[in-house]
Amino acid sequence: MSTRFSQDVVPLTELKVNPGKIVKHTAQTHRPVLLTSRGRGVAVVQDLNSYEEVQEQRDFFNAIVQGLMDVREGRTVTLDGARERLGLAE
Repeated sequence: MSTRFSQDVVPLTELKVNPGKIVKHTAQTHRPVLLTSRGRGVAVVQDLNSYEEVQEQRDFFNAIVQGLMDVREGRTVTLDGARERLGLAE
């Protein structure tokens, strides 16, 4: 989902004139579009599916990092301890 500057950077006025074209482009390419005003980036338009996928990946990676930090800090539980906490102890 790498931005192609030749295709994915458009002036904000183009969004105002033809928003459907920009939305359709993001849905077809699964790449975000960078909107510019006076040559500077001001916003990003992204299709909903790609946005949700990125959010899920970010949440997953954050959970992995948190788990690794917990292990490093010694915040771990044995398998028997986890079963007990979950009410699955035999």
